[in-house]
Amino acid sequence: MAAPQPDMELQQDQRHPLLSNRTDGTNNLSPMQKAIGQTYKSTGHLAKLLPSGTVLAFQLLAPTLAKQGHCGDMNRMMTGGLVILCTLSCFVLNFTDSFRDEKGKVRYGFATFKGLWVIDGGATLDPHAAVEYKIKFLDFVPATVSAMIFVAIALFDQNVVSCFYPIPSEDTKQVLTTLPVAIGAIGSMLFVSFPTTRHGIGFPVSTQ
Repeated sequence: MAAPQPDMELQQDQRHPLLSNRTDGTNNLSPMQKAIGQTYKSTGHLAKLLPSGTVLAFQLLAPTLAKQGHCGDMNRMMTGGLVILCTLSCFVLNFTDSFRDEKGKVRYGFATFKGLWVIDGGATLDPHAAVEYKIKFLDFVPATVSAMIFVAIALFDQNVVSCFYPIPSEDTKQVLTTLPVAIGAIGSMLFVSFPTTRHGIGFPVSTQ
């Protein structure tokens, strides 16, 4: 019954690019590797705060476009385009919001500097109520952090990393290892300090 554990352990290690494989438990991990592994898990939890559709699209398309890490020039272009589009999506969707109409149906719209531009079903929102949804300066913080967190997730994806850096140098390994860790740590603090109050597309539905 205990025989499958090494295979499961190996599969788990393979999901962590640029981390050394373990052969005899976690006691041989250096403090840096343990910190990286913990940050990887934390970044995974932060992914739940990103637009679900964007993350799902990336998870589905990245292995195919990157050809499981064996990329040609066209694959690199498509993979890079996917990362850029998904990053922009994470940023822009933070400026969407939702409300319930008179029938209790959820309606979506884009926040503007004057109110909320309803894009779902032609429903209208009272101008006085729409003012509460207008863009504020603090809206740019979670939007920027969402984009940063997505980039960190992309850098932790073995297919993407292997596509652009099939044989990374030591300096490249250092950057690709420490940059997502730094982004994850900074993103965690900013998400806690500046939580978003919007319920936009791909986020939990508004109760109002």
